[in-house]
Amino acid sequence: MKNRETLLTATEAPYEVITGSVTTPLGFRAGGLHCGLKKTDRNDLGAIVCDVPATAAAVYTTNAFQAAPLVVTRASLAEAGTLRAVIVNSGNANACTGKQGEADAYRMRSGFAEQLGAVPHEVAVASTGVIGEPLKMECVERGMAALPAQLTAEADGAEKFAQAILTTDLVKKEACVAVTVNGKTVTVAGAAKGSGMIHPNMATMLGFVTTDAAIERSALERLLRQTTDVTFNMITVDGDTSTNDMLLAMASGLAGNEPLHEGHPDWAAFAAAFRYICGQLAQAIARDGEGATKLIEVNVTGAATEDAARAIAKSIIGSSLVKSAAFGADANWGRIIAAVGYSGQPVNVDTVDIHIGPIEVLKQSTPVPFDEEAALDYLKGDTVHIKVDLHMGSGEATAWGCDLTYDYVRINAAYRT
Repeated sequence: MKNRETLLTATEAPYEVITGSVTTPLGFRAGGLHCGLKKTDRNDLGAIVCDVPATAAAVYTTNAFQAAPLVVTRASLAEAGTLRAVIVNSGNANACTGKQGEADAYRMRSGFAEQLGAVPHEVAVASTGVIGEPLKMECVERGMAALPAQLTAEADGAEKFAQAILTTDLVKKEACVAVTVNGKTVTVAGAAKGSGMIHPNMATMLGFVTTDAAIERSALERLLRQTTDVTFNMITVDGDTSTNDMLLAMASGLAGNEPLHEGHPDWAAFAAAFRYICGQLAQAIARDGEGATKLIEVNVTGAATEDAARAIAKSIIGSSLVKSAAFGADANWGRIIAAVGYSGQPVNVDTVDIHIGPIEVLKQSTPVPFDEEAALDYLKGDTVHIKVDLHMGSGEATAWGCDLTYDYVRINAAYRT
């Protein structure tokens, strides 16, 4: 196995966290280059390619204005449910660009398929960047002609791809794990981009998960939807849902295991590995929120239902006042309980407990005296944990976000120009 670095013991998780990337699973290559869509010389065109037709599934933004690449990817997956490649550009979202934008997305699909010797419906397309501007197809086509020579299974290819999908991101987002299925080592890996315009359901994020597991397509689709609900759909940066969000999973089947499905004896282990990858990528997006200085994690327990817990956690993590308080290191629990109250979910107003990190600030809806200096020291850290216990039922959920800073306004005030 490539670059194994065990970080978890078998007693802690049914998988091992390893050093790797989207090209670590067998059969995958990746690459990226600068084709001229960005004003800087940063990579802006990349691809992940599979040596064999990969079982594939995707989930998309809930925004009514869905970008042209999503239309094309849906069409590709509707053909046979398998993909050989995904071609991705940054610097231009190709969204709200009318019939020309859709034609350009189809040109990307057919053009890259021709470069690979594949059929068009074996290629997915994704774009991210500025909305409403025509795609510079001469740049894209020149880049697609050069891209096949850049594709490699080595770490360098994955690195170039990870850089090619970034916009305002400060860091790349990657994760990789290994899990045993039928006595075979199966690898699951992922890469994502996302920093601003992040809000459930899905966000201005692109996510790509690769695995060499053999898996039934219907099982992959269900797993992807279920996993998205508890990972990517539980993050928010600024309350804006993008036009281009997509999470795509590709499974080469080259690990040699018996095809996975919900009744497979190793399904739980594989599903846990898959969820770990998505969870790590989701948290990395939240931590890298535009202008952010810290990650905020909200855990809600004791809710009437799991759905109620999710809604309350999202309400807290999406509160501009909670996010501002975290930035200012102000232990203002009143903003937290206010977000609980306007979540639209059932709440017993007499039984709420709140902790900010290890510090209890509210018990049974009654203020608890606490050390303000200790709270200040805790909130100055780069991660803030908020725990809310409603004492109503067994519903539980966790959401992730980031603080709201002066830099967020600066970045978005001049995003297009």
